[in-house]
Amino acid sequence: MKKVKLDIVGLSYSQTQSGAYALVLGEVNGRRRLPIIIGAFEAQAIAIEIEKMTPSRPLTHDLFKSFAQTYGIQITEILIYNLVDGVFFAKLICTDGENVQEIDARTSDAIALAVRFNAAIYTYEFIISSAGIVIEGNDLLFLENMDMTKEKGSEDISTSIPGTNYKSLTIEELTQKLQEAIAEEAYEKAAKIRDELNKRNSA
Repeated sequence: MKKVKLDIVGLSYSQTQSGAYALVLGEVNGRRRLPIIIGAFEAQAIAIEIEKMTPSRPLTHDLFKSFAQTYGIQITEILIYNLVDGVFFAKLICTDGENVQEIDARTSDAIALAVRFNAAIYTYEFIISSAGIVIEGNDLLFLENMDMTKEKGSEDISTSIPGTNYKSLTIEELTQKLQEAIAEEAYEKAAKIRDELNKRNSA
C-alpha cells in the first residue's frame, strides 16, 4: 500500500469550536493538506516543541521520550493508517536497535512524539485522497480558513477556557504576558500570545 510522507504545516485555533485546534499536515513536495481536529492539551504539546519552548518541568510527552530513551527505544516513524467515522488512527513504529514494534496511539499523541523524536510522519494514499484538501494558494491563507474543514477528521476534543483577545495590548504588554504565561506553564496561552507577537512583527 502506497505511503505518503507528511510535514506539519501549521496549527490553527478554531474560532467556531471552543477548545479545538486544527493540526494541518502537508504532503511533502505536494499541494494536498490533511487537517485533523485535536484538543487543546495535545495542540499545546505539539506547539511548545515546535516553538522550542522549555517547560520548567517535563510534560507528559517529554517524560515519555525520556523514559523511552533511557531504555534505548527510539520512535522512527509515525503512520496514520486508517480513518473511520471521521477519526484518524495512528501507530508508532519503535525500535530498540534489534526489534521493531508497532504501538497504537491517538494521532495527536503520535504527532507530539514525532516532533520530539524527529520521526518521519506518513499516511496511506487512500487516506489523503479521501480526507485531504488540495490548496491552490499559500498555506497562510489556507490556515486562516481552517474552520471550514473541521469536519474532515477529528479526535476527542477537550474543553478549555476561550482565549483572551490580545489585539488591544501593546508589544511590551504582550512580551510581559508571554513571560508570565511560560513561568506559569500556561503554554496554550503562551502560544496565542506568541502568535499575536508574530503577527505584529511581520506586519
